[in-house]
Amino acid sequence: MKRRTFLKNAIYLAALGEAFIMNMKQALATESLGPLLETWTGDHNGYPRFDLAKTVDLKAAMMKGMDLKRDEIKKIVSQSDKANFENTFVPLEDAGRPLNNSIRFFDIYTSTMNDKKMQAIETDMRPILAKFDDEIIQNDPLFQRIKSVYESRQSSGLTPEQQRLTEVYYKQFTRQGAGLDEKKKSRLREINERLATLFTKFSQNQLADEEDYTLDLDSEKDLEGLPESIKAAAASQAEAKSKKGKWCIANTRSAMEPFLTFSTRRDLREKGWRMWTSRGDNENAHNNISTISEILKLRAERAKILGFQTHAHWILDNNMAKTPDAAMELMLKVWKAAVNRVKEEVADMQAIADKEGAKIKIEPWDYRFYAEKVRNAKYDIDQNVVKEYLQLDKILEGMFDAADRVFGLQMKKIEGLPVVHPDVTVYAVLRNGKQIGMWYFDPYAREGKRSGAWMNEYRTQERFKNDVTPIVSNNSSFVKGKPGESTLISWDDANTLFHEFGHALHGLQSNVTYPSLAGTAVKRDFVEFPSQVNERWLMTNEVLKKYALHHKTGEPMPDELIKKIRKAKTFNSGFITVEYLASALYDMKIHLASTPDADINAGDFEKKTMSEVGCPTEIVMRHRPTQFGHIFSDDGYSAGYYVYIWADTMSADATEAFHEAGGLYDRKTCDRFRDTIFSVGNSVAPDVAFRNFRGRDVDTNALMRDRGFPVS
Repeated sequence: MKRRTFLKNAIYLAALGEAFIMNMKQALATESLGPLLETWTGDHNGYPRFDLAKTVDLKAAMMKGMDLKRDEIKKIVSQSDKANFENTFVPLEDAGRPLNNSIRFFDIYTSTMNDKKMQAIETDMRPILAKFDDEIIQNDPLFQRIKSVYESRQSSGLTPEQQRLTEVYYKQFTRQGAGLDEKKKSRLREINERLATLFTKFSQNQLADEEDYTLDLDSEKDLEGLPESIKAAAASQAEAKSKKGKWCIANTRSAMEPFLTFSTRRDLREKGWRMWTSRGDNENAHNNISTISEILKLRAERAKILGFQTHAHWILDNNMAKTPDAAMELMLKVWKAAVNRVKEEVADMQAIADKEGAKIKIEPWDYRFYAEKVRNAKYDIDQNVVKEYLQLDKILEGMFDAADRVFGLQMKKIEGLPVVHPDVTVYAVLRNGKQIGMWYFDPYAREGKRSGAWMNEYRTQERFKNDVTPIVSNNSSFVKGKPGESTLISWDDANTLFHEFGHALHGLQSNVTYPSLAGTAVKRDFVEFPSQVNERWLMTNEVLKKYALHHKTGEPMPDELIKKIRKAKTFNSGFITVEYLASALYDMKIHLASTPDADINAGDFEKKTMSEVGCPTEIVMRHRPTQFGHIFSDDGYSAGYYVYIWADTMSADATEAFHEAGGLYDRKTCDRFRDTIFSVGNSVAPDVAFRNFRGRDVDTNALMRDRGFPVS
C-alpha cells in the first residue's frame, strides 16, 4: 500500500510539474506578446516599443488579438437589451484594440523591413486576417444590432457625428455582404481569403524583381552624362551588391528615373527602361500575369455576389464620384488636352534630336532625357543645378516652417525613442506648446522596403474614451548621400515629400470623437485632396528663399532661378498627365471589362487599351500592370487610381481660394482650411466638407487652368 501511495504521489507531483512548466511557458509566451498587443504607454502619450516587439511573435500576437476581439464581439451580441448606440456602437468602437496594435506592427514591418522571414509571416497571415474580417462582417446578430441603430438614427437623439458613425458602419457591413444568405457569404469568404493570398504574392513578386535586378555599369564610359550624386549612389549600390569597382542602378523609380533623365548612353537608357518597366513581367518565378488574371476574375465574381455590375461599380459606389461614368468623364476631359500637349512636347524634343544629328525617333526611354534638354532650351533650367539647392534636411526644415505658418504646428525632434530602423527619426508635433501627436520619418531606400513614398498611421486620433493623440509616419525611398555629405533630392522628390507630409498633417490634425471617423479614414477620392494642396507651399518664397540652400556654399537659391522654376510650372505637364492617366484609364477599363469567367491577359489588355484611347507611343503607363501595386497588391486603389485627378480638381480650386484671399499664407483661409478639411476626418461627408471650405461645389475648370490646358 505504501509503495502504491508513493507511486501515486510521484505521478501526481510529476503531473503538477508538467502543468507548472506548461503554465510558465504560456505565461512567458503571453508576456513576450505584450509589446505587440498592449496599449502604448510612456512619454509623449505613449509610443510603439520597437525595442521590445519581436517579429517572430507577430503571428501569435495577431492570433491572440483575434481571440480577444471575438470575446468582445460575443459580449455585444449576447446582450438581452434592445440595441442602441451606447450598448452597440460604443463597445464596437472600443473592440479589437490589441489586434489593431499587432496589425500596426505587422504593416510597418511588411512595408519597410520585409525580409524573407517577414514575407513568410505575411504569406501565412494575410488570408487569416481576411478570413477574420469576414467573420466579423458576417456575424448576423452583430449586423442586426447595427442595422437597428442605423434605422432609428435620426429619431434617437444622436449627435451628427454619432449619426455619421452609424451610417459608415452600416454602409461598410452591407457593402461587404452582411445581409446575404449563407451560401453567398461562404463564397465571399473563399474569395476574400484567396485574394489576400494573391495580393501578397503580387507584392512580393514586385519586390523580388526590384531587388534581384540592377543595371550594371562596368566603366567610366557607361557613366557619361550622369551627375556626381548619381555616380556615388550607383557605386554604393554596387558595393552593397558585392560588385565593388562597378556601378549599379537599382530597379526602383528613385534610382532609374534620374538615370533615364541624364545618361547620354541611349543604349543603356533603353536597357534600364526595359528592365524597370518589366518588373513582374519577366520569365521567372515572379511573373505577375497569371496572378492578375485570377485577381480580376475573383473581384468580378465578388461584385456580382454583392449585387453590382462590375468591381468598378462596387468601388465607385462608395466614392465621391459614385459611378465609373463620372470618373471616366473627368479623365477623358483632361486626357484630350494632355495628349495634344504631348504632341507639342514631342515635337520640341524631336527638333532638338534632329538638330544634334541624333537620327532617332523619340522613344519612351528618350522622353525624360530630351525633355530635360527642352527645359534647358526653353527655360534655362538645369535640374542638376536645382538639385544642388535641395538638401533633404533643409527642405525638411522648410516643410516644418510652412506647417507652422499655415497650421500653427511645431516639429520638435525626439531622441532616444525606439525605431524600426536606425534611419528613422521621430518628432513631437506641438501646437501652442501642447503635444498633439508624433511623426516618424523613414526617408531612405533599402532592401526589404517597398519603393515609392507613403504615409502610414501608427495610432489613430480619438477622444472617445480618452484623449488619444495620433502617431503617423512618412516613408520615402530617397538615395542616401555619402557619410558626412548632404542627401540631395530632385524637385519632384521635394514635391513628393510635401505631398506625403500633407497626408501626415491630415492624420495629425484630426479632431474627432470616434477613431473610425478620424484622420485619413475618408473616401478614397477625397484622401488625396489635402495632400495635393500641401504641395503648393513648396514653391513659396517663405520656403525656397530660406531653406533651398546650396549644399556647398550655403547660399540661398537665386531669385532668377526661382522665377524660372515658377515660369516652368506647367512644363512637361502633357507627359506627367498622360503617364498618370494612362494608368488610371487602364485601371478603370480592365475592371469594367472583367467577368468571373474571362481570363484577361494584363499585357494584352494594356496594348488594346492604349490603342483605344490613343496613348502617344512615346509614353507608357506610369505603372505598367505587373508592377501596379496600387491596384493589385490590395483593393485600396483598384478601380480607383482615378482619385488623384478627382482630388486634384478640388486641390486646384482650393488653391485659387487662397490666392483670392491674398496668398497661400492668408491667416483666415489657413484656419478655415484646417477647421473644415484637415480636422474633421470622415465625421463630415466630403462634398459637404469641401463646400464648407469653398462656399460652393468644385469648379473642375480650375484643374485645367492649373495645368495650363485650354478651358472648355
